[in-house]
Amino acid sequence: MGRRLGQHFLFDPSILDRIVGALEPASGDVVLEIGPGRGTLTERLLPRVGRVVALEKDPALAAGLRERAAGSLEVVDGDALKLDWHGLVSGAVGTPCAYKVVGNIPYYITSPLIEKALTAPLPRVVVFLVQREVADRLAAAPGTREFGALTVGVGVVADVERLFGVPAGAFRPRPRVESAVVRLTPRAEPLVGEQEHPAFRRFVQALFGRRRKQLAGILRGVSGLGRDEVEARLAALGLAPTARPETVTVPRFVGLYRAFGTGVALDSEP
Repeated sequence: MGRRLGQHFLFDPSILDRIVGALEPASGDVVLEIGPGRGTLTERLLPRVGRVVALEKDPALAAGLRERAAGSLEVVDGDALKLDWHGLVSGAVGTPCAYKVVGNIPYYITSPLIEKALTAPLPRVVVFLVQREVADRLAAAPGTREFGALTVGVGVVADVERLFGVPAGAFRPRPRVESAVVRLTPRAEPLVGEQEHPAFRRFVQALFGRRRKQLAGILRGVSGLGRDEVEARLAALGLAPTARPETVTVPRFVGLYRAFGTGVALDSEP
């Protein structure tokens, strides 16, 4: 059933240990593990942290984990996208913020799981094993082909590190793609507030939906402002009218949103 749910089980001991190390585990930590599967990562986490709350959608796998569960492991049946993570962690430690997140997450729900992991109140750190292309996009630098809406949307909330690659041969069954481990460390002060994040995300997606065009032309379209006003606002941000979206840094995207995106309906086709 694990394969039907998009799971490929990681069994390489050295890689499992590196993932645990990426969490920088401490004896008092509470860790929320997404999709523990057969428990290979869970078993390495338990001796190094205070408590593991494991969310498993597959009933058979959850039952198997529960049979082997020690006192510091809580197995929760259900869909990680639907469960209340903060409530589960609050029940474990009395505060919704003092926890870390880790998981070998199914490729087909990577983006919504990252979004949920970075929803306030934020965890201390998130370590995910994801498809290599997703890791490259998350950690991409401005000016590269991989830099896009996902990079910016995550970058305003967290610092992103692409830690190391994981070959397909480290899994059973073997996936058709390569993987990589990323670490997301939430910013002490997100660059965009929680309330405005949906509007910011729409603004960023609108710009990258026209990524082959120049900023001045895109922004005239989404803001309704004239050429002179658009170019004046870009100049104030230190951006050239001819620049393209993939060359703009994450902080400057926030500046663009403040200058052009607030209060604008962004529902037109690219």
